[in-house]
Amino acid sequence: MTEKFKKESWKPGTLIYPLPAVLVTCGATPEEYNMLTIAWTGTVCTNPPMCYISVRKERHSYDIIRRTGEFAINLTTEEMAHATDWCGVRSGKDNNKWEATGLTPMTTPHISAPIIGESPLSICCKVRQVVELGSHDMFIADVVGIEADARFIDPKTGKFSLDKAKPIVYSHGEYFSLGKLIGHFGWSVRKKTTKRKR
Repeated sequence: MTEKFKKESWKPGTLIYPLPAVLVTCGATPEEYNMLTIAWTGTVCTNPPMCYISVRKERHSYDIIRRTGEFAINLTTEEMAHATDWCGVRSGKDNNKWEATGLTPMTTPHISAPIIGESPLSICCKVRQVVELGSHDMFIADVVGIEADARFIDPKTGKFSLDKAKPIVYSHGEYFSLGKLIGHFGWSVRKKTTKRKR
């Protein structure tokens, strides 16, 4: 019998890709404002809205987030790709990442941590729980506010068009822009409408 699919067995690893390439911002005062690049992030609950980030303990931002209990997840774009990578390989302990990248820290009423002005969408979070896992600790957080760039909001419908911002994703050491739209949620079961003959 001929096998239709050929598979190789690999050792356990983290190969759930692609993932969003985000910039996480933190700090209670302008003097300690920092940002770091993270791919281990996602939604964990809709109601109440909750998400998570996983951070290595040796990262400069780890202690800041642990102490303040606040951070913002800032989505990134093709225009922000260079800065996104730079913030992932340089430490805020030795560099002022804002000056080096030219990105703009902005305040928000939701948290003391800054958001990034150039980001199309910033998700403001307050830490609910820290789970110590191994190489990374997971910060599970409540979403307490969203800051959306008005440039990507349709004034007629109020709909936010993230695709117009040209977001980027991370996949196994590489960054990619998103591809073409192939469908909407539920399109596989939606009934097709037939045009009536006149």
